[in-house]
Amino acid sequence: MLTEMKGIYVPVVTPMGAGGEVDIRSFESYVKQLVEDGVNGIVVNGTTGESPTVTLEEMAALTAAARLVCGPMNRPVIVGTGTNDTASTVRKTAIAGELGADAALVVVPYYSRPSQEGIIEHYRQAASTGLPIVAYEIPSRTGIRLAPDTVRAILDLDGVIGIKDSSGGIELMIELASSGDHKSVLCGEDLYFHAMLCCGAAGGMLASASVRTTAFVEVYEQFMLGQLEASRQSFGALLPLIRLLFREPNPAPLKYLLARQGSIASEHIRLPLTPVSEELRQQLNAWL
Repeated sequence: MLTEMKGIYVPVVTPMGAGGEVDIRSFESYVKQLVEDGVNGIVVNGTTGESPTVTLEEMAALTAAARLVCGPMNRPVIVGTGTNDTASTVRKTAIAGELGADAALVVVPYYSRPSQEGIIEHYRQAASTGLPIVAYEIPSRTGIRLAPDTVRAILDLDGVIGIKDSSGGIELMIELASSGDHKSVLCGEDLYFHAMLCCGAAGGMLASASVRTTAFVEVYEQFMLGQLEASRQSFGALLPLIRLLFREPNPAPLKYLLARQGSIASEHIRLPLTPVSEELRQQLNAWL
Protein backbone atom coordinates (compact mmCIF):
# COMPACT_ATOMS: atom_id res chain seq x y z
CA MET A 1 0.00 0.00 0.00
CA LEU A 2 1.05 3.57 -0.69
CA THR A 3 2.36 5.58 2.27
CA GLU A 4 3.56 8.76 0.55
CA MET A 5 3.46 10.38 -2.87
CA LYS A 6 6.00 12.33 -4.86
CA GLY A 7 6.67 12.90 -8.53
CA ILE A 8 4.36 12.67 -11.53
CA TYR A 9 1.07 10.78 -11.27
CA VAL A 10 -1.15 10.58 -14.34
CA PRO A 11 -4.97 10.45 -14.14
CA VAL A 12 -5.54 8.19 -17.13
CA VAL A 13 -8.32 8.33 -19.69
CA THR A 14 -10.66 5.38 -20.18
CA PRO A 15 -10.27 4.29 -23.82
CA MET A 16 -13.54 3.25 -25.45
CA GLY A 17 -14.53 1.59 -28.69
CA ALA A 18 -16.92 3.03 -31.24
CA GLY A 19 -19.81 1.38 -29.44
CA GLY A 20 -18.87 2.95 -26.13
CA GLU A 21 -17.40 -0.20 -24.59
CA VAL A 22 -14.22 0.04 -22.51
CA ASP A 23 -11.19 -0.94 -24.60
CA ILE A 24 -8.99 -2.85 -22.16
CA ARG A 25 -6.32 -3.78 -24.72
CA SER A 26 -5.81 -0.13 -25.68
CA PHE A 27 -5.82 0.81 -22.00
CA GLU A 28 -3.03 -1.66 -21.17
CA SER A 29 -0.71 -0.46 -23.94
CA TYR A 30 -1.38 3.18 -23.04
CA VAL A 31 -0.61 2.63 -19.35
CA LYS A 32 2.48 0.60 -20.20
CA GLN A 33 3.86 3.51 -22.23
CA LEU A 34 3.23 5.96 -19.38
CA VAL A 35 5.14 3.74 -16.96
CA GLU A 36 8.00 3.31 -19.41
CA ASP A 37 8.11 7.10 -19.81
CA GLY A 38 8.85 7.47 -16.11
CA VAL A 39 5.64 8.35 -14.28
CA ASN A 40 5.57 7.61 -10.56
CA GLY A 41 2.03 6.23 -10.57
CA ILE A 42 -1.34 6.31 -12.30
CA VAL A 43 -4.88 7.17 -11.29
CA VAL A 44 -7.71 5.01 -12.63
CA ASN A 45 -11.34 6.17 -12.66
CA GLY A 46 -10.67 9.82 -11.89
CA THR A 47 -12.42 12.74 -13.57
CA THR A 48 -10.14 12.31 -16.58
CA GLY A 49 -11.24 8.66 -16.68
CA GLU A 50 -14.90 9.74 -16.96
CA SER A 51 -15.69 8.25 -13.56
CA PRO A 52 -19.35 9.44 -13.50
CA THR A 53 -20.10 7.11 -16.44
CA VAL A 54 -17.86 4.15 -15.51
CA THR A 55 -19.67 1.20 -13.92
CA LEU A 56 -18.37 -0.72 -10.93
CA GLU A 57 -17.64 -3.70 -13.20
CA GLU A 58 -15.68 -1.49 -15.59
CA MET A 59 -13.76 0.04 -12.68
CA ALA A 60 -12.82 -3.47 -11.58
CA ALA A 61 -11.61 -4.42 -15.07
CA LEU A 62 -9.58 -1.21 -15.43
CA THR A 63 -8.02 -1.64 -11.99
CA ALA A 64 -7.05 -5.25 -12.74
CA ALA A 65 -5.51 -4.22 -16.06
CA ALA A 66 -3.58 -1.37 -14.44
CA ARG A 67 -2.26 -3.67 -11.71
CA LEU A 68 -1.14 -6.15 -14.37
CA VAL A 69 0.97 -3.46 -16.05
CA CYS A 70 2.11 -1.42 -13.05
CA GLY A 71 2.74 -4.21 -10.54
CA PRO A 72 5.88 -5.68 -12.14
CA MET A 73 7.32 -2.17 -12.53
CA ASN A 74 6.53 -1.22 -8.92
CA ARG A 75 4.28 1.69 -9.82
CA PRO A 76 1.27 2.36 -7.57
CA VAL A 77 -2.29 2.36 -8.87
CA ILE A 78 -4.66 4.87 -7.28
CA VAL A 79 -8.37 4.36 -7.94
CA GLY A 80 -11.00 7.10 -7.85
CA THR A 81 -13.75 6.03 -5.45
CA GLY A 82 -15.23 9.29 -4.21
CA THR A 83 -18.93 10.12 -4.52
CA ASN A 84 -21.25 12.59 -2.78
CA ASP A 85 -22.61 9.75 -0.63
CA THR A 86 -20.40 8.63 2.25
CA ALA A 87 -21.78 5.08 2.43
CA SER A 88 -21.26 4.60 -1.32
CA THR A 89 -17.76 6.03 -1.11
CA VAL A 90 -16.86 3.63 1.71
CA ARG A 91 -18.20 0.65 -0.30
CA LYS A 92 -16.31 1.63 -3.47
CA THR A 93 -13.13 2.28 -1.50
CA ALA A 94 -13.33 -1.13 0.17
CA ILE A 95 -13.87 -2.77 -3.23
CA ALA A 96 -10.89 -0.90 -4.69
CA GLY A 97 -8.77 -2.28 -1.88
CA GLU A 98 -9.98 -5.81 -2.61
CA LEU A 99 -9.07 -5.28 -6.27
CA GLY A 100 -5.48 -4.48 -5.35
CA ALA A 101 -5.47 -0.68 -5.48
CA ASP A 102 -2.59 0.95 -3.61
CA ALA A 103 -4.71 3.95 -2.58
CA ALA A 104 -8.03 5.65 -3.30
CA LEU A 105 -8.61 9.15 -4.63
CA VAL A 106 -11.63 10.56 -2.79
CA VAL A 107 -13.11 13.83 -3.99
CA VAL A 108 -14.76 16.32 -1.63
CA PRO A 109 -18.48 15.42 -1.65
CA TYR A 110 -20.10 17.36 -4.47
CA TYR A 111 -23.58 18.84 -4.97
CA SER A 112 -24.72 18.32 -1.36
CA ARG A 113 -22.55 21.19 -0.10
CA PRO A 114 -21.93 19.67 3.36
CA SER A 115 -20.40 21.52 6.30
CA GLN A 116 -16.66 21.46 6.86
CA GLU A 117 -17.26 19.11 9.80
CA GLY A 118 -19.28 16.80 7.57
CA ILE A 119 -16.46 16.70 5.01
CA ILE A 120 -13.92 15.76 7.69
CA GLU A 121 -16.17 12.94 8.86
CA HIS A 122 -16.64 11.79 5.25
CA TYR A 123 -12.88 11.31 4.99
CA ARG A 124 -12.70 9.66 8.40
CA GLN A 125 -15.22 7.06 7.22
CA ALA A 126 -13.42 6.50 3.90
CA ALA A 127 -10.12 6.00 5.73
CA SER A 128 -11.74 3.43 8.03
CA THR A 129 -11.61 0.92 5.15
CA GLY A 130 -7.86 0.55 5.64
CA LEU A 131 -7.00 1.61 2.07
CA PRO A 132 -4.77 4.74 2.01
CA ILE A 133 -6.78 7.82 1.04
CA VAL A 134 -5.78 10.76 -1.15
CA ALA A 135 -8.16 13.67 -0.63
CA TYR A 136 -9.17 15.66 -3.70
CA GLU A 137 -10.01 19.36 -3.44
CA ILE A 138 -11.61 20.76 -6.62
CA PRO A 139 -14.18 23.46 -5.78
CA SER A 140 -14.95 24.20 -9.44
CA ARG A 141 -16.60 20.77 -9.60
CA THR A 142 -17.82 20.26 -6.03
CA GLY A 143 -19.38 23.66 -5.36
CA ILE A 144 -17.65 24.00 -1.99
CA ARG A 145 -14.18 25.12 -0.94
CA LEU A 146 -12.20 23.61 1.93
CA ALA A 147 -10.88 25.96 4.59
CA PRO A 148 -7.15 25.53 5.27
CA ASP A 149 -7.91 24.28 8.79
CA THR A 150 -10.25 21.68 7.30
CA VAL A 151 -7.48 20.47 4.99
CA ARG A 152 -5.12 20.22 7.96
CA ALA A 153 -7.73 18.21 9.90
CA ILE A 154 -8.21 15.84 6.95
CA LEU A 155 -4.46 15.38 6.51
CA ASP A 156 -4.17 14.63 10.23
CA LEU A 157 -6.55 11.66 9.91
CA ASP A 158 -5.00 8.22 10.14
CA GLY A 159 -5.08 6.63 6.71
CA VAL A 160 -5.07 9.88 4.73
CA ILE A 161 -1.70 10.09 2.98
CA GLY A 162 -2.05 13.34 1.03
CA ILE A 163 -4.19 15.61 -1.09
CA LYS A 164 -4.61 16.50 -4.74
CA ASP A 165 -4.96 20.28 -4.81
CA SER A 166 -7.07 21.53 -7.71
CA SER A 167 -8.27 24.59 -5.83
CA GLY A 168 -7.43 26.92 -8.70
CA GLY A 169 -4.34 28.66 -7.37
CA ILE A 170 -1.40 28.35 -5.00
CA GLU A 171 -3.01 29.89 -1.91
CA LEU A 172 -3.82 26.56 -0.23
CA MET A 173 -0.29 25.28 -0.86
CA ILE A 174 1.16 28.45 0.67
CA GLU A 175 -1.11 28.07 3.73
CA LEU A 176 -0.05 24.45 4.25
CA ALA A 177 3.63 25.23 3.72
CA SER A 178 3.47 28.01 6.32
CA SER A 179 2.36 25.56 9.00
CA GLY A 180 5.43 23.34 8.69
CA ASP A 181 5.34 19.59 8.17
CA HIS A 182 2.40 18.21 6.24
CA LYS A 183 1.58 15.13 4.24
CA SER A 184 2.08 15.05 0.48
CA VAL A 185 0.37 17.72 -1.60
CA LEU A 186 0.16 17.04 -5.33
CA CYS A 187 -0.71 19.79 -7.77
CA GLY A 188 -3.91 18.97 -9.64
CA GLU A 189 -4.08 22.19 -11.67
CA ASP A 190 -1.71 21.60 -14.55
CA LEU A 191 -1.05 25.31 -15.20
CA TYR A 192 0.19 25.78 -11.62
CA PHE A 193 2.49 22.76 -11.52
CA HIS A 194 5.83 24.56 -11.46
CA ALA A 195 4.56 27.30 -9.14
CA MET A 196 3.31 24.70 -6.67
CA LEU A 197 6.62 22.86 -6.74
CA CYS A 198 8.24 26.13 -5.75
CA CYS A 199 5.79 26.42 -2.85
CA GLY A 200 6.49 22.92 -1.54
CA ALA A 201 4.29 20.52 -3.48
CA ALA A 202 5.59 16.94 -3.64
CA GLY A 203 4.68 16.56 -7.30
CA GLY A 204 1.69 16.67 -9.59
CA MET A 205 -1.35 14.61 -10.52
CA LEU A 206 -1.59 15.97 -14.05
CA ALA A 207 -3.92 14.99 -16.88
CA SER A 208 -1.71 16.77 -19.42
CA ALA A 209 1.15 14.41 -18.58
CA SER A 210 -0.52 11.73 -20.70
CA VAL A 211 0.97 13.71 -23.60
CA ARG A 212 4.67 14.65 -23.65
CA THR A 213 5.04 12.50 -20.54
CA THR A 214 8.83 12.55 -20.47
CA ALA A 215 8.80 16.36 -20.64
CA PHE A 216 6.64 16.58 -17.50
CA VAL A 217 8.91 14.08 -15.76
CA GLU A 218 11.88 16.24 -16.78
CA VAL A 219 10.33 19.36 -15.22
CA TYR A 220 10.02 17.52 -11.90
CA GLU A 221 13.46 15.94 -12.04
CA GLN A 222 15.19 19.22 -12.93
CA PHE A 223 13.42 20.92 -10.05
CA MET A 224 14.45 18.22 -7.59
CA LEU A 225 18.07 18.53 -8.76
CA GLY A 226 17.99 22.25 -7.99
CA GLN A 227 18.04 23.24 -11.67
CA LEU A 228 15.28 25.78 -11.12
CA GLU A 229 15.73 27.89 -14.25
CA ALA A 230 15.95 24.83 -16.49
CA SER A 231 12.84 23.43 -14.83
CA ARG A 232 10.98 26.71 -15.33
CA GLN A 233 11.91 26.84 -19.00
CA SER A 234 10.96 23.20 -19.54
CA PHE A 235 7.57 23.87 -17.99
CA GLY A 236 7.11 27.02 -20.04
CA ALA A 237 7.47 24.95 -23.20
CA LEU A 238 4.51 22.82 -22.04
CA LEU A 239 2.12 25.72 -21.41
CA PRO A 240 0.68 25.88 -24.97
CA LEU A 241 -0.21 22.17 -24.74
CA ILE A 242 -1.79 22.55 -21.30
CA ARG A 243 -3.91 25.49 -22.42
CA LEU A 244 -5.15 23.59 -25.48
CA LEU A 245 -6.05 20.50 -23.46
CA PHE A 246 -8.31 22.50 -21.14
CA ARG A 247 -9.91 24.76 -23.75
CA GLU A 248 -12.90 22.40 -23.81
CA PRO A 249 -14.13 19.96 -21.14
CA ASN A 250 -11.56 17.36 -20.08
CA PRO A 251 -10.90 14.65 -21.27
CA ALA A 252 -12.25 15.21 -24.80
CA PRO A 253 -9.22 17.19 -26.07
CA LEU A 254 -6.86 14.75 -24.38
CA LYS A 255 -8.58 11.74 -25.92
CA TYR A 256 -8.42 13.37 -29.35
CA LEU A 257 -4.67 13.94 -29.08
CA LEU A 258 -3.98 10.48 -27.67
CA ALA A 259 -5.96 8.88 -30.49
CA ARG A 260 -4.15 10.98 -33.12
CA GLN A 261 -0.82 9.90 -31.65
CA GLY A 262 -1.84 6.25 -31.56
CA SER A 263 -1.65 6.01 -27.77
CA ILE A 264 -5.28 4.84 -27.67
CA ALA A 265 -7.40 3.39 -30.45
CA SER A 266 -10.31 5.83 -30.43
CA GLU A 267 -11.31 9.29 -29.19
CA HIS A 268 -14.82 8.04 -28.28
CA ILE A 269 -16.26 9.73 -25.20
CA ARG A 270 -19.48 9.09 -23.30
CA LEU A 271 -22.33 11.55 -23.00
CA PRO A 272 -22.96 14.04 -21.54
CA LEU A 273 -19.41 14.85 -22.70
CA THR A 274 -19.01 15.37 -26.43
CA PRO A 275 -16.06 15.21 -28.85
CA VAL A 276 -13.94 18.30 -29.38
CA SER A 277 -15.12 21.03 -31.73
CA GLU A 278 -13.77 21.34 -35.25
CA GLU A 279 -12.01 24.57 -34.30
CA LEU A 280 -10.12 22.89 -31.46
CA ARG A 281 -9.31 19.90 -33.67
CA GLN A 282 -7.54 22.24 -36.04
CA GLN A 283 -5.63 23.86 -33.19
CA LEU A 284 -4.59 20.47 -31.76
CA ASN A 285 -3.54 19.30 -35.22
CA ALA A 286 -1.43 22.42 -35.59
CA TRP A 287 0.20 21.71 -32.22
CA LEU A 288 1.01 18.17 -33.37
